[in-house]
Order: sequence, then C-alpha cells, then structure tokens
Amino acid sequence: MSSESPETRTRILAAALHLLETGRGQTVRMSDIARRAGLSRQAVYLHFGTRAALLIATTLYLDELKDVRARLVPSRTARSGVERLDAYVGAWADYIPEIRGVAKALMAMSDTDEEAAEAWRKRMEDMREGCAAAIEALRADGTLSPDYTPDEATDLLWTLLSVRNWEHLTLERGYAQPRYKDLLLRTARRLFVRAPRSAAR
Repeated sequence: MSSESPETRTRILAAALHLLETGRGQTVRMSDIARRAGLSRQAVYLHFGTRAALLIATTLYLDELKDVRARLVPSRTARSGVERLDAYVGAWADYIPEIRGVAKALMAMSDTDEEAAEAWRKRMEDMREGCAAAIEALRADGTLSPDYTPDEATDLLWTLLSVRNWEHLTLERGYAQPRYKDLLLRTARRLFVRAPRSAAR
C-alpha cells in the first residue's frame, strides 16, 4: 500500500487521535504517531508537512468521525435567531463530553507546545464562528439583547461554551450532563435574547 494513499492518511490520523485521547496531556511527537501507525516519520511528513498541520487535521478527523456536519444541520437551517441559538448551544453542549480527551490533551500541551497551541486555537476559532453565526441570527431577527454588541455577545457565548466551564460544572461540581445542558440553554437565552417589551417594563 502506498504511503501516499488515503488509507495511509487515515491510519496516521487514527494513530494521532488515539495518542491524544490516551496520553493524559503528554506531548505527542511525530515519531510517536509514526510508530503507532506502523509507518516511518517520512511517510507521516509526506501527508502532513508540519506537526501543527497534523494536529489540526486530527481535530477535523474527530469532527468527521462524530458527524459534526449532521449535528449542526438544525442550527444552520433554523428559521429564527432563537431557534439557531438553542440548536447551536445544544449541539455543542452534547459534543463537549465526546471531544474532551483531545481537548484536554491539546490544552495541557499548549503551555509548552506552540504547535499544539496552534491546533487548539484553530479549533476554538472554528467554534467561535458558530457562536458568531448564532448571534448574527439574533441580530438579524431584532431579538439580540441590547445589553451587548454582536462582538461582545459572540465573545461571551464563546466563553460560556468553553470546555473548561464544562469541566468545572460536571467534573468538579458534579452536575449531570442533562442538567448542564439545560442550564447552558437557559443561561444563553437569558443573556442574549431580548426580553419582550411587557417583561422589560
């Protein structure tokens, strides 16, 4: 089998994903990934010119395995800003427990590993774009709270949906996942959706 085949690329991504999920924050080197995939380092570099590119591709590979596109369809096809906000927040709340292993590894590595930091920044930038789309839908509807500019609301929503916040509430405070999701949905609505005029008086 050619080292440049799609099958080889998938082997590399699967190896990288396994090491990130099981490495407990330890640095994952190209040589580690090559060994896990049963390939040479040269074969890995043929597919991914840099380690940062491979780590970024691994997060996208995880999204593919988890069928993120399908999960986001309700948000992207929502008929109102509130519906889009609810769908996006709900989808991300459900997704965090499934990506926590990779997220935790990249966050732990980021303090001393610029390539891991780059991969995590890219992943968070992608997530922020989803937050921005939800907030823009509220603004377009005229239902965005006047308390925030769109940029402020986007940044607050992005922060609210962070993996670290999920860890604080579910792992440290013992919130069950359904309760966490419900609180997240209600908090997002209270923060970002304009109150009805009768309620605002």
